[in-house]
Amino acid sequence: RAPAPAPAPATTEGGAPARPPTVVPFTNIRRRTAEHMTLSKQTSPHAYSVIEVDYENVERVRRTVRDTWKAEEGFSLTYLPFIARAVIDALEEFPHLNATVGADELVVEPAVHLGIAVDLDFEGLLAPVVRDAESKRLRAIAREIVDLSGRARTKRLSIDEITGGTFTITNNGSFGTAIVLPIINQPQVGILSTDAITRKPVVVIDGDGGEAIAIHSVGMLALAWDHRAFDGSYAGAFLSHVKQILETRDWAAEL
Repeated sequence: RAPAPAPAPATTEGGAPARPPTVVPFTNIRRRTAEHMTLSKQTSPHAYSVIEVDYENVERVRRTVRDTWKAEEGFSLTYLPFIARAVIDALEEFPHLNATVGADELVVEPAVHLGIAVDLDFEGLLAPVVRDAESKRLRAIAREIVDLSGRARTKRLSIDEITGGTFTITNNGSFGTAIVLPIINQPQVGILSTDAITRKPVVVIDGDGGEAIAIHSVGMLALAWDHRAFDGSYAGAFLSHVKQILETRDWAAEL
């Protein structure tokens, strides 16, 4: 029997041959990221809470120290170390977010080992860990974030530096995102997304209790949390405490 004729190549509406899809094999880090994210969604019932933060209290300090900080440290002072510092302190007050879920139990960790998610040129993610973060102040945290992030991108981290985190922050703000709902970094029970901080009109209260409009730096914080570990009121109270720290702390005293 004569072989069946090969099917005619697909064509576009105009008659030109259709271009085949491009197959992009997963790199090792992309494959591992995909596996980890799938496992997380299968393991944890994700819930989300979002809060708006007025960063003007932080911005005033950043403007004041911007030049001297850059001269002393060799890198710019971003919002991320302030957010990290506020999260670390809030975890001390809300320890069930600094935990893992065991067999019918919540295992609360005694120290805060803060993971900072780092994008690897759009190929995948690593979350190097600031260990014993509760013992470190703003400047030390900023230095460590810059060091770990830089070495993550150049593949110069040890296994110990990317394992053992108890809570993670992921930062998408540089891309202008408004709200990102992240996936929990297993086996943790929470991850915080920091998004774009922009200048917006806000209502401020003057000394006499009157209202006025001012232009402030404002952004969203989004928390993904494991509903097995606690409920929405706990997550909301944690976010509210992070907001309160960012908006009211004397950050100049930290520097």
